[in-house]
Amino acid sequence: MAAASAVRAAGRRSRRLFDIFVAEIPWTVSSKELKEYFSQFGMVQRCQLPFNRDTGFHRRYCWIKFSTPEEVQNVLQKDSHILEGSKLSLKQQIRRRRSQGRNPSE
Repeated sequence: MAAASAVRAAGRRSRRLFDIFVAEIPWTVSSKELKEYFSQFGMVQRCQLPFNRDTGFHRRYCWIKFSTPEEVQNVLQKDSHILEGSKLSLKQQIRRRRSQGRNPSE
């Protein structure tokens, strides 16, 4: 149990390293297609599209990592992102510095 908990915690920490969270992804879109789409805004370093082990389908959300902050701004400046007729929902991830504690009193 402790090992599974540690893996989940590490996953949450690593997600902070991503620049953009994308939701409402159509079932038919693959990580390759997402990477191709977002590459028009800059160099996509990584696209993490989690899958449901039980169903074999992705969970309809992903995290995208770009090379520079300017590329992230390029994505966010576009009004809407549409793939296969569905409007994607984007949210910029907030990066925390390693020196910052969770509690301001620390």
